[in-house]
Amino acid sequence: MIKSMTAYASQEAEIGNLTINCELRSVNHRYCDINVKIPDRLRYIEAELRGLIAENISRGKVECAINYKKASDSTGFSVNLQAVSSLLAATEQIEQLMPAALSYSALNILAFPGIQQEPDIDRDAMSAGIKKLLKQTLTQFLEVRQREGSQLKILIEERCTKMQGFVGAASIRMPEVLRLIRCRLQDRIVELVAQPDFDRLEQELVMLAQKLDITEELDRLDTHISEVLRVLNQPEPVGRRLDFLMQELNREANTLGSKSADKEMTACAIELKVLIEQMREQIQNIE
Repeated sequence: MIKSMTAYASQEAEIGNLTINCELRSVNHRYCDINVKIPDRLRYIEAELRGLIAENISRGKVECAINYKKASDSTGFSVNLQAVSSLLAATEQIEQLMPAALSYSALNILAFPGIQQEPDIDRDAMSAGIKKLLKQTLTQFLEVRQREGSQLKILIEERCTKMQGFVGAASIRMPEVLRLIRCRLQDRIVELVAQPDFDRLEQELVMLAQKLDITEELDRLDTHISEVLRVLNQPEPVGRRLDFLMQELNREANTLGSKSADKEMTACAIELKVLIEQMREQIQNIE
């Protein structure tokens, strides 16, 4: 199944006395790059979250952000009274060294690191809750990737159908191209009979033989297009294989253009290259 590497999902849940929010967003990337942003007090669960994401996503730059806020009925934070006493004692000593007394309030004291203490959390319950929340977010996230992937699949299939039409038109055009080349060659032979130049004739025959032989290019183009259509229906991630097939298609289209014997064949080669480039841009977003 085709999946896009671009997606976003967000879920929220009440766990203990905290409201936890989980956000997942991703963009295209050559490999699987997972970045987890999580508050320090929840850092112990980071590795498990990273593992859950890696089990479901094989390619893309993924950012997982975990944030929390206290529930409305939360008792709030506690005050480390021992730290307050130590801070006040140190303040008194500093005052003795200064010419004027210091002016401070309770809010000044509370602003010092370590004075405010958040209540302890049940690590096991919090871990289980956050993993459940991440799984719910991943479900929504994967649905978005699959939905966008389905649209990409339709676009690529449409372009493959157009390419098959151009390849078929080139095959039909080939007999007429051969006839025109044969006429030009006969005219050239008539000229050489009057003024023989066998070395020049041999060179032109070699060049014409190379230009005439585009059957292999057309066959390979047709084969590669069929392979693209087949790969689009595979269940596993196929982005890298499709990217490789685009390189092969582009190589054959370039060769077809260089061997083009008339303007219609040249136009056909150009249209093929345009379609291949359009597909290549879409494939950059496929997992």
